[in-house]
Amino acid sequence: MRTPRVVVLDYGSGNLRSAERALARTGADVEVTADLDAAREADGLVVPGVGAFAACMAAITDVGGHSLVRERLAADRPVLGICVGMQVMFERGDEHGVVTEGIGVLPGEVRRLTAERVPHMGWNTVAPPPDSVLFDGLDDGTRFYFVHSYAVGTVDRLRETGRVTVTEHGGPFVAAVEQGALAVTQFHPEKSGDAGATVLANWVETLR
Repeated sequence: MRTPRVVVLDYGSGNLRSAERALARTGADVEVTADLDAAREADGLVVPGVGAFAACMAAITDVGGHSLVRERLAADRPVLGICVGMQVMFERGDEHGVVTEGIGVLPGEVRRLTAERVPHMGWNTVAPPPDSVLFDGLDDGTRFYFVHSYAVGTVDRLRETGRVTVTEHGGPFVAAVEQGALAVTQFHPEKSGDAGATVLANWVETLR
C-alpha cells in the first residue's frame, strides 16, 4: 500500500511538531515546511493554527498559503485545517469588532463564543452526521480536546454542501466540516488521544 505524503504548512503558527508526530503515527510520510512546491505536490496539506484569526490569516497570506489552499481545493486535492487553521477557511472572522477576511472556502463568520466560560478549554463530545468519514468507527459520546474563544455558530449554509459536526459550549457551534476535499476540525485531534488519532487516521486513509 502506498504511503501518503503529507505537508504540515509552516507559516509560524500552530502546534507544528505535535501535529507532525500525530500524523506520522498514522503511517504517513510527514514534512513540516513553508515550501509551497512541496505543499502543492503532497497528497495532503495540513493547516494548523493557534491564537488570533487576524494574525494567523496574515501569516498564511505572507507565505502564499491562502492561494495554495484555494488551488488545491479547486483541483480536488485534500486539505485539513485544525483549530484556527479551520477558522481561516471561512469567509471572515470578527474579533472585538475588527473583521478580517478569511480564505473563504467555507461560508460563515467566526465570532466570539457566547458562554459563561471563555475560552472553551477541555474535553467535549461532538455530534457528527451518520455519513461522516472523519468520525468513522468512533462511538457516540467520544470526547475531543478544544482550546478556543471563537467559533462558527451557524450550520445551515454549511449543511447545504457538506457534512457538519456540531458541539455545544454556551450554544451550538461547528466542531468539524467535511466538504469535498476539505476537512476541518475546531478541536485539536493531535491532543485528543485515541479519538483524535482515529480522526487523523481516517483522514490519511482518504489520501491513499
